[in-house]
Amino acid sequence: MPRYFLALSYKGTAYRGFQVQENAHTVQAEVEKALGILLPGVMELTGSSRTDAGVHARQNYFHFDIPEQVETYRGINTAAQFVYKVNAILPPDIAVLSLQLVKEDAHCRFDAIQRDYRYYIYTKKDPFHRDRAYYFPFRLQEELLQEAAGIIREYHDFTSFSKRNTQVKTFICSIVKSQWIREGDLLVYEVGGNRFLRGMVRALTATMLRVGRGLISLEEFREIIESRDCTRASFAVPPNGLFLEAVRYPQNYFD
Repeated sequence: MPRYFLALSYKGTAYRGFQVQENAHTVQAEVEKALGILLPGVMELTGSSRTDAGVHARQNYFHFDIPEQVETYRGINTAAQFVYKVNAILPPDIAVLSLQLVKEDAHCRFDAIQRDYRYYIYTKKDPFHRDRAYYFPFRLQEELLQEAAGIIREYHDFTSFSKRNTQVKTFICSIVKSQWIREGDLLVYEVGGNRFLRGMVRALTATMLRVGRGLISLEEFREIIESRDCTRASFAVPPNGLFLEAVRYPQNYFD
């Protein structure tokens, strides 16, 4: 049975998250509705990376199986034509980027080797950043933020930055990128790793902002990581500043 990877981007403001939920407006529910019109017989969608309510994505993936290749369906001659048609059905805050035929055992979640996130902050009021960045009108010591970001790369156990009641079996993550950058009037936290825990990027950002304001020291930041106690970390940043930037797979994975 043919398997396809569907790459998409979305603005998460109007949704209760990426994955389908009972009695909730989700990205997956909208995609399933659109696919049901074009490709009758689509099996269940499997998502690569869950995002919480209000979180955005520049690139995320689903995979799905169908009885025949898409070119056999009425009115669809190429993958590009499918992308055009499904985007005409989807709401304006969700866009399909590509459709790729893959091996039958390919898995968009388990085969991913890295996920990249960005959290956007602006310190001067700007109506054009609303809903896509966090307004944080406080003085920040950016050199301390950068040092805190570097400390994160030294650790692997991020129990302190995971929300409670999670069902994961391990809190171990391999972080390969962690840094703060400036993009115009935006201050951006960039982080990349093989996996992330529920609420982890927002918790890392919020706790580092406490360092940047001088509310806790770098030594206290280390203590929070090493304590493995989520009550000591801060989760107090909103979802609208968070973007899943990319999901990465091994080289030549799609060839």
